[in-house]
Amino acid sequence: MSSTTHPAEHHHHHHDHPPATPRRWAMLVLVCVAQFMLILDVTVVNVALPDMAADLDLGRATLTWVVTAYTLCFGGLMLLGGRLADALGARRTLVAGLAVFTAASLATGLAETAPMLLGGRIAQGVGAALLSPAALSLVTTTFHGAERNKALGAWAAIGGIGSAAGVLLGGALTDGPGWQWVFYVNVPVGVLLLAAVPTLVPARTPQPARLDVPGALLVTAGTASLIYGLVEAGDAGWGAGATLLPLVGAVALYAAFAAVERASSAPLMDLRMFTRRPVLAGAFLMLIATALLIAFFFLGSVYLQHARGFSPLRTGLVFLPVAVAVGIGAHLGSQLVGRIGSRTTAVGGMVIAAAGTVPLTRLSADSSVYAGLLPGFVVASLGIGAVFVTATTTALGMIDPHESGLASGVVNTFHEVGGSIGVAVVSTVAASGIEGGFGGGGSGGGFTDAFTVCAVAAAASALVALALVPRGTPHMSGGPHVH
Repeated sequence: MSSTTHPAEHHHHHHDHPPATPRRWAMLVLVCVAQFMLILDVTVVNVALPDMAADLDLGRATLTWVVTAYTLCFGGLMLLGGRLADALGARRTLVAGLAVFTAASLATGLAETAPMLLGGRIAQGVGAALLSPAALSLVTTTFHGAERNKALGAWAAIGGIGSAAGVLLGGALTDGPGWQWVFYVNVPVGVLLLAAVPTLVPARTPQPARLDVPGALLVTAGTASLIYGLVEAGDAGWGAGATLLPLVGAVALYAAFAAVERASSAPLMDLRMFTRRPVLAGAFLMLIATALLIAFFFLGSVYLQHARGFSPLRTGLVFLPVAVAVGIGAHLGSQLVGRIGSRTTAVGGMVIAAAGTVPLTRLSADSSVYAGLLPGFVVASLGIGAVFVTATTTALGMIDPHESGLASGVVNTFHEVGGSIGVAVVSTVAASGIEGGFGGGGSGGGFTDAFTVCAVAAAASALVALALVPRGTPHMSGGPHVH
C-alpha cells in the first residue's frame, strides 16, 4: 500500500498509507451500529414469537417463516449486495440498504396480518443484504495495517454481542411496549445513521462490476424452496407431495444455479472454491454451527414461554449466559486453533456441543430450567462458539490471501442460510410440542425430539469434521472477517 504515497503528502499526513480518512473511527462506529442492528434482528424476534403468534393468530409454519424469511434474503442476496457495493460505490449501497431496512422495520412493526409481517421481514433481509457487505467493504478499504486488524476485531465482536443483545432486548421490548417494538426500535437508529452518512462516510469512485442477478435469485429461490419443504413436513409428513415437491424443486434450482455460475463470466460464487478443502470445511462448520445456535434460540424461546410459562423478559435473561458462552467459546477457539490446529478444535467443539445438548433431550414438564436446560445450553454454546471461529479461520487462513474475499462470501452465505435451515428443521420436528404448546398443554415430546435431532447432528458433524477439516494451523492475514 505504501508505494502510493507521494512525498508532497507528507506535509499533511504522517502515514505510510494512502491519506487516512480523518473521520474514520467515527465512520467505524456508524457502520458497526448498522451491522449491530442487522445481527440483532436475527435473534431479537425469537423471544417475541409467542406474543406475535397470539396477536396475529399465527401458526407454527408462519412463525418459522418470521425467523427464516429474514436470514434467507440476507444470506441469499448478500453476495449480490457485495457486487453492487463495487459497482455503485459502497456509500450509495450503504445508504440504499439502510433506507430499505429502516422502512421495512417500520412496515413490519405496523403489520396486522401474516403476509404484511412476512413481507416486512423479506424487505428487511433485502436491506441487510445491501447494507452488510457495503459496510464491511468500507471497513476494509478505509483502514490499513494494524488499524485494520483493530477495526475488523471490533466488527467481528459486534456479531457475538448482537446475538446476545437481541434475546435480551427482544424480551424487554416484548414485555414492555409490545412485540412491535422489536422492529420499531430500528427506525430512529436507522434515521440517525442515514443523517450521519454524508458527513462521516467518504464517497469513492465505484469500480465497474458485472452483476449476476440470475445467480442471486436462483440460490435464494432454491433455499426458499428447501425451507418451504422442510416446514411443510411438520404438517403434511415427510412422504407427502407438499413436502417432496418443494424439496425436489430446491435440488433443481440449485442445479440451475450451478449451471448459471459455470457459464457466467463474472459468477456470484466461484463454485471451484468448493473444491478447496479448507473452504468446503469452513462452509460446512459454519452451516452446522449457525443451524444449531439459531435452532436453540428458537426452540428454547417457544419452550420456555409455552411449556413453562416464562415471560419474554425472563426468557431473554435465561438466554443471556448462552450468548456470553458463545463469545467465550469463540475466544477460546481462536486461541486453540493456532495451537492445536483447525481439525482438533472443530471436532472438540462439535463434541462439546453434542454433550451439552444431551441433557436437553431429557426435558420433562417439571425438570428444572436452571439445573437442566440452562447448563446444557451453555455447554453446547461454548462448543458452538469455538466452531464458529474455526469455520472462519479455516476457510480464510488456509488459502491464498487474494482469494479470501471469495471464501469470506461463501462462508457468510452459509452463516445466514444455516440459521434458516436449522430453524425450519427443528420447527418441523417439534411440531407436536409447538402446535399443542400454543393452546397450552402441548406435549414436551416434540421439544425432546427436536433436541435429540440437534444432539445427533452435532455428534455426526464431529465425525464429518474429523474427515473433512484439514490438519495444521491456519495463518490469518487480517483479511475479511465473517460477521
